[in-house]
Amino acid sequence: MTTGEDAVPGAIRLRPPRNTLNRRAVAWWRTRCLLATAAPVAVLVALAASIGPARSWLLLGAGILAVLGLAGTAFFPRWWFAVHRWEVTDDAVYVRTGAFRQEWRIAPMSRIQTVDTVRGPLEQVFRLATVTVTTASAKGALRIGGLDHELAAELGERLTRITRDTPGDAT
Repeated sequence: MTTGEDAVPGAIRLRPPRNTLNRRAVAWWRTRCLLATAAPVAVLVALAASIGPARSWLLLGAGILAVLGLAGTAFFPRWWFAVHRWEVTDDAVYVRTGAFRQEWRIAPMSRIQTVDTVRGPLEQVFRLATVTVTTASAKGALRIGGLDHELAAELGERLTRITRDTPGDAT
């Protein structure tokens, strides 16, 4: 990273993005975690009900899985909320994601090819949306999940306007 006299004029530098996600993202992630835990626990309980001799082992496995799932549901969504950040400037889209393995990415406006806004069924329940910024990069698209659905729509419009007015061929 360059600073001061060594800085390249007009260079986009890696820095922490300023914006957090919507607080409803925590409840959205918790619901997803609970559903991901409930399905295998239900299968194990159903198997235990239909299989006599292995019942105790299946119920023990279901119990352990339920406890781990509930612990993860209580802990991880808050942590994810604390580490996920995003920002859009006139020059670039900044995204920082990840809890254990953090990834910071910058997409210069001249490299953006498409901007998509998606609202899955659970996101609709929580009035959230995900903005996906596809770039001319082998690394793939940048995703900003857990945004208020109205903010996501405004962000999509803003990005479309900025990229339209930015010189470059997005390759």
